[in-house]
Amino acid sequence: VYLTLVGPASQAGNAPVSGWTVRWSLGNGQSITQVWNGTLTTSGSTATVTNASYNGSLQPSGSTTFGFLANGTPSTPSLTCTSP
Repeated sequence: VYLTLVGPASQAGNAPVSGWTVRWSLGNGQSITQVWNGTLTTSGSTATVTNASYNGSLQPSGSTTFGFLANGTPSTPSLTCTSP
């Protein structure tokens, strides 16, 4: 799985994003085995990936990527993306 995060194109004042977080629920039997370009934490069935030290600052309309390897039956999770 390879995900691309896109910075806000119409953020008020065109301020940069300083840090990002992506959360989703893992299905029954799913687990994350490896993450790159981010830091993984899990709590119960919730997976959370936060920016790495080198890709947390995004300019308006900027982008960064992270990816992961997972085990289990594939699904299409609903992602929640936030900036602290």
